[in-house]
Amino acid sequence: QLQLVESGGDLVQPGGSLRLSCAVFGFTLRDYAIGWFRQAPGKEREGVICISSGGATANDPNSVKGRFTISRDVAKNTAYLQMNNLKPEDTAIYYCAAVFSRRPVCFLRSSEYNYWGQGTQVTVSS
Repeated sequence: QLQLVESGGDLVQPGGSLRLSCAVFGFTLRDYAIGWFRQAPGKEREGVICISSGGATANDPNSVKGRFTISRDVAKNTAYLQMNNLKPEDTAIYYCAAVFSRRPVCFLRSSEYNYWGQGTQVTVSS
């Protein structure tokens, strides 16, 4: 059974950092692209950053470029979202998602992904 479990969400002050983890079970990251998405209250879910099965990354340049990075440890079957210089507008529930894909690139459309974690809350506030 394919499963994704996020962790690492917390309350952090503006300018602070957090690292979210996405542990995957039932499949290998060598065959799956991973995307991080977020949903703030009253807003639609948006794609933040992703990594292809081959390790190529893509992000939303308007909101997180230069502040967020994605990485993975294939041996641990875990993907990470490193968030730096956090802003109040980054407050949201963060989800990781997976899709079987051997394409060299990844995409930030939620419709591309068919496996989702339960989400972890990130709150940026002083």
